[in-house]
Amino acid sequence: MFCLSSSHTFLLYPKVCDMRKGFNGLCGIVTNELGRTAHSGEVFIFINRKRNQMKLLHWESGGFVLYYKRLEEGTFAQLEGDKLQINWSDLVLMIEGIQILKSN
Repeated sequence: MFCLSSSHTFLLYPKVCDMRKGFNGLCGIVTNELGRTAHSGEVFIFINRKRNQMKLLHWESGGFVLYYKRLEEGTFAQLEGDKLQINWSDLVLMIEGIQILKSN
């Protein structure tokens, strides 16, 4: 069951992530590189170099949940700037493959 909502805090790992990493490897990134606690209840988002795979790591009572999405075509949108925290609507748009283009 997908238990994420707008009430969560979503943090995007700003570097490329090796998608072979599992729970322990991703928790190591959260602790050592992001300076966060993996058990905090925040949702940590990791994307690979090709931008066609995404993992979300989330602590729920009783254990970690790892959501994984691999696109068959296309890529996940690149967010503007180096934002670490993103909002629920940006995440949903990324997962659905929708990119917002801003006109000048």
